[in-house]
Amino acid sequence: MSTRTYEHPHPFQLESGAVLPGFRLAYTTLGQPEPDGSNTVWIFHALTGSANVRDWWPGLVGAGRLFDPARHYIVCANMPGSCYGSTGPLDVDPASRESWYHDFPFFTPRDMARAFIPLRKHLGIEHIAVGIGGSMGGQHLLEWAVEEPTLFGRIIPIATNACHSAWGRAFNASQRMCIEADPSWKERHPAAGLEGMKVARSLALLSYRHYQTYSIKQADDPEKIEEFRSESYQRYQGEKLAARFNAFSYHTLSKGMDAHHLGRKRGSIKDVLATIQAKTLAIGIDTDILYPPEEQEWIAAHVPGGKFELIKSTYGHDAFLIENEQLVEVISPFLS
Repeated sequence: MSTRTYEHPHPFQLESGAVLPGFRLAYTTLGQPEPDGSNTVWIFHALTGSANVRDWWPGLVGAGRLFDPARHYIVCANMPGSCYGSTGPLDVDPASRESWYHDFPFFTPRDMARAFIPLRKHLGIEHIAVGIGGSMGGQHLLEWAVEEPTLFGRIIPIATNACHSAWGRAFNASQRMCIEADPSWKERHPAAGLEGMKVARSLALLSYRHYQTYSIKQADDPEKIEEFRSESYQRYQGEKLAARFNAFSYHTLSKGMDAHHLGRKRGSIKDVLATIQAKTLAIGIDTDILYPPEEQEWIAAHVPGGKFELIKSTYGHDAFLIENEQLVEVISPFLS
């Protein structure tokens, strides 16, 4: 699996009113497509993911897995604004001939879904049998299922929502405040804001996991009075992200997530969900505090014929990347 690049050479207007002269999408494909699209699976990654889906979802994608390149044609595109090959803040603004940095116009999930459509056409895809994505990727999936109601046969939004909550926006705003408090953030260079992003990631992790996760995984010797495992774990996670991501992408993508609202300029969210024609399975996680399961129940209740399944985990929101056996158990009957 190698990452390829699609160049869109035409002006592209964002919901914010900003117009890009064009954009670039990094994407990967696995397997061979059937002419009727009956084996096409489009997978949407989360906030800091990439198009290399086998890297971050090996439990679901690969030989002998639920989505097997021997049977499926699997597509995954890196979202705009990210730093894994698609157009992002470190790219050069054609107008100024300097890197965008803080001036990069953010893409909403609706903008991102609309950006995937030219790639779909470039690949000659007229039908997608299955669309699946968790978290921010699930937002992209829902937006696209509304934009092109007849495109998907089945969609599986996992641990996501139809409108980003005030709670989720507060978490994202607090993370951006961490980045903005970094004295280097005002500078225009790729490493600006990295120390702040480490703190932001530490804060984000508290929403991705759960009380139980830390109680089980980060328990300490009761004789300790400092240097606790949970603290070193938070620092480690910040360092780990800083080694592979940049603060500009993190900042802009979190703004995009906050802007998610299926009903914007369309009417009520209930009415918009009712236009989705794809068979829908919404999956929630019982310990998810960032996208609590009632958000996925609500989606299933308002999509015609929608179904809801709940998986149980001590891992909180991140369970959609971890609890592979449970996901396969609830998804397999839906696909067959």
